[in-house]
Amino acid sequence: MGNQLDRITHLNYSELPTGDPSGIEKDELRVGVAYFFSDEEEDLDERGQPDKYSVKGSGSPGQETPTHHLHHQLVLNETQFSAFRGQECIFSKVSSGPQAGDLSVYSVSALPALCKPGDLLELLYLGPSEHPPPHWAVYVGSGQIIHLHQGQIRQDSLYEAAAGNVGRVVNSWYRFRPLVAELVVQNACGHLGLKSDEICWTNSESFAAWCRFGKREFKAGGELQAAAGTQHQQQYHLKIHLAENKVHTVRFHSLEDLIREKRRIDASGKLRVIKDLAIVDEKE
Repeated sequence: MGNQLDRITHLNYSELPTGDPSGIEKDELRVGVAYFFSDEEEDLDERGQPDKYSVKGSGSPGQETPTHHLHHQLVLNETQFSAFRGQECIFSKVSSGPQAGDLSVYSVSALPALCKPGDLLELLYLGPSEHPPPHWAVYVGSGQIIHLHQGQIRQDSLYEAAAGNVGRVVNSWYRFRPLVAELVVQNACGHLGLKSDEICWTNSESFAAWCRFGKREFKAGGELQAAAGTQHQQQYHLKIHLAENKVHTVRFHSLEDLIREKRRIDASGKLRVIKDLAIVDEKE
């Protein structure tokens, strides 16, 4: 473990490319972080990814709504992060400390009761083998989500998109001021049908977060456009919370690069349930 951490501390993120000013990145950021990643890196640009979440169709409101009366609240052993722009905390996914939040996940059948239109959802795969990075979506009501999936902005049934998986509402993770719910849904609906090269977000998280917060920093190349003509680019810091209260910090020039690295780390780990709380739904 010591040698692996030594390898990390010599990475110089400030020299890595941040994006194409046109808004569509041609080359993926390639970073090998020894203590999280294998030697075989995965392409996390979701504008052209294979179907990892097994969505079986476009779905329609009310379709295949489950009637389970027993839900599960799960607590996972997972990597935790916080992110900063300068001294300002802009993202927090931690279970302790002043920025702590509830990281519990729920069975898919329980999610609609926890959601309102305009909410951000994170869907996770708990299989025993390699898993894709967490998948983000905008909940638009009636059991439907809009998300960047398989190189397309599409609307699907939540139950089909998350079949066999779990999820949670993640509205509070990014610390930006959210848009009103109606505008969040309008942002998502207004991009339905866009494909591959028409899409200026490289992953589902960036698209869903842009819909909710409206910040161009979530778009590929958006940070460079904002910084054009300035001498200094904005500095971002990603803090990776390790065991025994240790924290490793890496720097980036753009929020998009920070998100991709965070998702790459998420995809490299094995999610393990450490607590399972059964929740009985007494509604008939």
